[in-house]
Amino acid sequence: MQRKGTGNLLERDSDLFRGSLSKKGLLLREGTVVDASIIHAPASTKNRKRERDPEMHQTRKGNQCFLGMKAHISVDKDSGLIHSVATTGANIHDVTMAAELLHGEEKVVYGDAGYQGLQKREEMAGQDVEYRIAMRPGQRRRLRLQDSEEQLLHWVEKAKAHIRAKVEHPFRVIKQQFGFQKTRLRGMAKNQCKMMVLAALTNLYLARSRLLAMAA
Repeated sequence: MQRKGTGNLLERDSDLFRGSLSKKGLLLREGTVVDASIIHAPASTKNRKRERDPEMHQTRKGNQCFLGMKAHISVDKDSGLIHSVATTGANIHDVTMAAELLHGEEKVVYGDAGYQGLQKREEMAGQDVEYRIAMRPGQRRRLRLQDSEEQLLHWVEKAKAHIRAKVEHPFRVIKQQFGFQKTRLRGMAKNQCKMMVLAALTNLYLARSRLLAMAA
């Protein structure tokens, strides 16, 4: 019951969070960029329970294995500010959480190659959205730039990557400025709360010059 109550509180706070951004004209709501990043969890069992956090999971990225959780965020494509946050075990695929990160008013959604097939998922049925998902790296490497059509695809991918880069700035602030590179709390609910707070602080940090100009 406690987990359920926490979830309802987070959902309510998330709505207030998005609404306050929109009222200040900082969230334009026409486009969303989605992404996820791994937050490491301690692998040590030198704790009171002599066990790892059971809600943290392992995943493989390239040739490395990681234990922890994934922070999933979506940002406004124009302002670069976060409007939705979710957390899962690190073993959950990025695309499965995409629908929860959309506010429903988007006209276009951007994502890296991990979101391939998003438009075919059941939860996205009936959505009037343009999907600008990155080409898989292997496909892009095979593009023949001497071919005019494939050269055009190359420049389209560069344009999409330029917009997707906006989602990397909040992750940099969360991990570098606020130091959330490894979990210090046990359990997903506590870490979800921490991510919500850090998302709000990150927006204040990224929009500080605009907010100060409004207050002047």
